[in-house]
Amino acid sequence: MQRKPGYSDVEEAAIRTRYAESFKPASRSGWLVAAAVITLLAFGLWHLGFSLSKLVAGLGSLGKFIVLMFPPEWGDSASLWRYIRALGETVAIALLGTLIAAIVALPLGFLAARNTTVSQALRFFTRRGFDTLRGVDTLVWALIWINVVGLGPFAGVLAIAISDIGSFGKLFSEAIEASDRKPVEGVVASGGARLHAIRFGIVPQVAPVLISQYLYYFESNTRSATIIGIVGAGGIGLQLSEMIRTLEWQTVCFLIIMILMTVSVIDLISTRLRTAIVGRSNPVT
Repeated sequence: MQRKPGYSDVEEAAIRTRYAESFKPASRSGWLVAAAVITLLAFGLWHLGFSLSKLVAGLGSLGKFIVLMFPPEWGDSASLWRYIRALGETVAIALLGTLIAAIVALPLGFLAARNTTVSQALRFFTRRGFDTLRGVDTLVWALIWINVVGLGPFAGVLAIAISDIGSFGKLFSEAIEASDRKPVEGVVASGGARLHAIRFGIVPQVAPVLISQYLYYFESNTRSATIIGIVGAGGIGLQLSEMIRTLEWQTVCFLIIMILMTVSVIDLISTRLRTAIVGRSNPVT
């Protein structure tokens, strides 16, 4: 580390003594880890057939598609209303799927939390169940449910709900485990039962966190609902897939703009709600 301008030898020695860890040379193990990461990256790019020439050629083709997309066009008024209804359907799929997942995952989260479970064996199997559910992507769940209940938004709701039960269950259980024990001990000391301790000692602590996580996943699932719509789960994704198949690139651009605007609005509203919830749960004293 070079000497800062204006520092004397005594000052530099004092700084080196105080921040000795910062002046130590990189260890051999650090260099070995960096070399291993670079080697793994290079091998992965080679094994997967990464080609700079293909990338450059692909960027050229992408530029042609972008040119074909402008100006955006939605066709006649009937088509416009069809797209708006499809977009509303996508938002509804995300909202209902996320809400169902949160409702189901909440009691399961208490079973999976170390400080509220009724059995360690039950906690183990519950957590492994969460791992299984979230280990399968939402798109795969959509393909499964389409074959079970048929095409349409119902399959999309089920796909998002099943996938998010695993994610919510893990997040909820970790928030419950991280809660402060003092309110629980206070409820028990006052003569409260186990359920009273959970209701009045844990739930008020974790509720803002759980609501904040729900809002974030609702925003994220709006994008997921668009993707699963492409495989037949309804919503704007189905319209987008049809326009791409028929090479209606100007309409594709319009639909993409609609999706981006919707996600931006949901993101803005969710951010403000999360800020309000966190601020209310942590008042300035």
